Amino acid sequence: MPSKNKKANSTCPREWFCEAQEEDRDERLDIFIVGRYPDLSRSRVQNLTKQGLILVNGQKVKASYKVKPGDRVLISLPPPAPCEIVPEAIPLNIVYEDESILVINKPPGLVVHPAPGHPSGTLVHGLLYHCKDLKGIGGIERPGIAHRLDKDTTGLMVVAKDDMAQETLVRQFKKGSVKKHYLALVHGNMPLASGRIESFIGRHPKNRKKMAVLKDRGKSAITIWQRRRSLGYEFDLLDIQLETGRTHQI
Repeated sequence: MPSKNKKANSTCPREWFCEAQEEDRDERLDIFIVGRYPDLSRSRVQNLTKQGLILVNGQKVKASYKVKPGDRVLISLPPPAPCEIVPEAIPLNIVYEDESILVINKPPGLVVHPAPGHPSGTLVHGLLYHCKDLKGIGGIERPGIAHRLDKDTTGLMVVAKDDMAQETLVRQFKKGSVKKHYLALVHGNMPLASGRIESFIGRHPKNRKKMAVLKDRGKSAITIWQRRRSLGYEFDLLDIQLETGRTHQI
């Protein structure tokens, strides 16, 4: 199972470790790594390999190396260069605001915080422009952010405007006391008006960028759904509530 070295800090590389399984046999090393760590692009993996920062069984290899079951892969990521996030006048759809929190309706296509490939134009840049005193709350790269939505997902986000609100929100999300509801438009008609889906989700055994239902070694995923309305014979609009938060669960 992939793991992150808990001893990593700002002065030494972050170390990621994973071990190849039988289903990974003969897969290129760069593709194998990207499948497990989607935040790493294939070109970056190739550069890290050239720099000797990716080792297989303690040895330097090429990005084209074909992995074998049992191969132990160690990835050492250099600490990110410090950067100053410059506020940007990005339009925000604010639905509520007081002295402690801000609730926005995040549009699809907007990345929440800076990351490799998205150094500017994120929600954080817009928040810093709107809230002049937000810097330092919750960290340098994610000021005010207590939770996030994927780039292509739209929905409400609660942003902290002071340290107390940040600590409270993070604690509530961690404990699961915040309930999240989603609307999903599905193709076809559900056989019942409501239901509960219990399954086990994990990385697809062949395409590591995808998720799949894996009865033997996936993580428990529980989804509660209720039909809001039927749109003819082709679509249903569902209200979705997640009891677990697995990647691509919906």
